[in-house]
Amino acid sequence: MLLKDRVAFVTGAGSGIGRAGALALAREGARVIVSDLDAARAAAVAAEIGAAGGRAEALALDAGDDAAVEGAITGTAARHGRLDILHSHAGIQIAGPLLDVTADQMDASWRLNVRAHFVAARAAMSVMKPAGRGSILVTASNSGVQYDRGMIAYCTTKHAVVAMVRQIAVDYAPFGVRCNALCPGFVDTAFNAGFETQMGGRAALEGYVRETIPMGRWGSPEEIADGIVYLASDRSSFMTGHALVIDGAESL
Repeated sequence: MLLKDRVAFVTGAGSGIGRAGALALAREGARVIVSDLDAARAAAVAAEIGAAGGRAEALALDAGDDAAVEGAITGTAARHGRLDILHSHAGIQIAGPLLDVTADQMDASWRLNVRAHFVAARAAMSVMKPAGRGSILVTASNSGVQYDRGMIAYCTTKHAVVAMVRQIAVDYAPFGVRCNALCPGFVDTAFNAGFETQMGGRAALEGYVRETIPMGRWGSPEEIADGIVYLASDRSSFMTGHALVIDGAESL
C-alpha cells in the first residue's frame, strides 16, 4: 500500500472527484478524514470506505469558514499525532463573462476557490513544516492553465490558485513539504452545471466534449483519483509546484 498508516484530510469529499479521491486514498492505506458541507454525504463516503475495510472519519465542514477549517485540520493532526496529506478540493463554479458577473459573485469565487485553499494549506503547513514531511494537493482546473470563454470568475481564480501552489512549493520545499495543483478537465459530475447552463443544456455540453477534447470523451472521477494518489504518495517525491493536468488533451 502506497499510503499505509498515513493521515489524509480531504475537503469537498462528499461527491464527485472529492469522493473518488477519498476512496482511492483509503484503498492505499490512508486514514481519511472525509469532510464536506453536507454532513450526510460525508458520512456516506466514510461508511463506504469502512465497508471496504478502510479507515475514515466523517466531518461536516464549511470550507469557507476559516476558523472551522483551521480547527478541523490542526485538530486532526493533534488527534492522530500526524497529518501527511491535505487535499483541499472544495470549490465553486460561477459562469459568465465580465458584464454578467457581479462583484459579489467574484468575491464568492475568490473566497472558495482561492482563500479557502490558502486557509487550509496554511493550517496543514503549520503541522507539516515542523514534522519535515507532507503533501498538499489543491484542486485547481485545466481552466487554470488555459482560458474558457465566458468564465471570468472561474478562470481568474483557478489561475490564481495555480500561482499560489507554486509559491507555496518553492517556499517550503526546503522543509520537506510538497505542494501541487490538481487540474482536471471535463469530468462527468454535477460540478459541470455552470458549463451546462452556459452551453445551452446537456446535449450541447456532450457535443462540446466530443468535439473539443482530442480523446473525445469525459474523464471519470476514478481517473482523476489516480492522479490524487500519485501526488499524495512518494511516487511523486521529486515533484512539487506542478500543475498536473488530466484533461484528455483539451488544453493543448
